[in-house]
Amino acid sequence: MDELWSGYLLPGGIIVAQILALLVPLLVIVAFLTLFERKVMAAMQLRLGPNVVGPFGILQPFADALKMIFKETIIPTGANKVIFLAAPMLTFILAMIAWAVIPVGAGLVIANINVGVLYLFAISSLGVYGIVMAGWSSNSRYPFLAALRSASQMVSYEVSMGFIIISVLLCVGSLNLSKIVEAQRTVWFALPLFPMFIIFFISTLAETNRHPFDLPEAESELVAGYQVEYSSMSFGLFMLGEYANMILMCGMTTVLFLGGWLAPYPLPTPVWMGPFWFALKVTLLLFVFIWVRATLPRYRYDQLMRLGWKVFLPFSLAWLVLTAAVLVYFDLAPKTVM
Repeated sequence: MDELWSGYLLPGGIIVAQILALLVPLLVIVAFLTLFERKVMAAMQLRLGPNVVGPFGILQPFADALKMIFKETIIPTGANKVIFLAAPMLTFILAMIAWAVIPVGAGLVIANINVGVLYLFAISSLGVYGIVMAGWSSNSRYPFLAALRSASQMVSYEVSMGFIIISVLLCVGSLNLSKIVEAQRTVWFALPLFPMFIIFFISTLAETNRHPFDLPEAESELVAGYQVEYSSMSFGLFMLGEYANMILMCGMTTVLFLGGWLAPYPLPTPVWMGPFWFALKVTLLLFVFIWVRATLPRYRYDQLMRLGWKVFLPFSLAWLVLTAAVLVYFDLAPKTVM
C-alpha cells in the first residue's frame, strides 16, 4: 500500500488520478464548509441561516459559486494588474499543494517524503505572500495596512508553531508525517503535550486570520481588509483559499497531536476506516474554529503581538527544553533519527 501511494514509481496517469482523488473531494468540502459555518453560527446565535436555496439551504454554495463566476472582474486603475491577479491564485494554489504530504490513511498519501514536516511548514509559511501581494498591488491604503498586519501576525505565530513542531519531532525522531502518526498508537501527543496542543491550535487561528485574530479583515478600520478591491472569482479564490487553509491547519493538528487516521481505541480497525477517523477529527476541529468565531470578540493589535511574543514564544521554548530534558533523563528519546 505504501508503494502504491508513494508517488515515486508510478506512471504519470496514476499520479494524476491520486491528485484528483484528493483535490476534488477537498474542493467540494471547502465549498460546503461555508454552508457548515453559516449553519453552525446561526444555531449558536438563534438564527435560521441559509434555508432558501435547496432543502435546508444545501444548494447555497452552488448559488454563491455561480454568483462569483458571472460577476465582472474589476481591476483598480492604479493597480499592478499582473500581481493583482496572481495574488489570489497563489493563495489558493498554496492551500492545495500542501496536501501532497498529509496522510489521510495508512499509506494514503501522494508523496510520502521523509521531510514532510519541513515541506508542510514551508508551504504554510509562503501563504503570507499572497496576502502581501494583494495588499501592495491594489494601490490602496486599506489593503496595504491589512497586508502589513497579516505579515507581522503570521510571522509572529509561526515562530511558536516551529518550537511546538520540534517538541513533537523530539518524541518521534522523524520528519515523516506517517511515522509521526504511527508513533501515536500508544498515546496521542495531545495528552503528554497538552499545553503545546492548545497553543498550536490557537496559533493556527492566527495563521489563518480567523477570530479572534482576524485583524487583516477588521471591517471597522480597514473596510474589508486586504481583499477590499477584489471582486468576482478573484475574491472567491481568496475566500476558498482561507477555508482551504482552515482545513489544512486542522489536518496538521490532527496528524501532529490527535493520531491522524488512528482510531481512539486500541483495537485493530480496517484500512478504509482510517480516512473516516481522520475526517471526523478534522471536522471536530473545524467546529471549534467556528465556535470560537461565534463566541469571542476580536483582539486588539497590541494584544495580538503581546500574546504571540511575550506568552506563546517563551512558553513554547520552555516546554521544548522540558520535553528534551524528560526524554533524555528517562531514556525515552527515539534511538534512531530519520
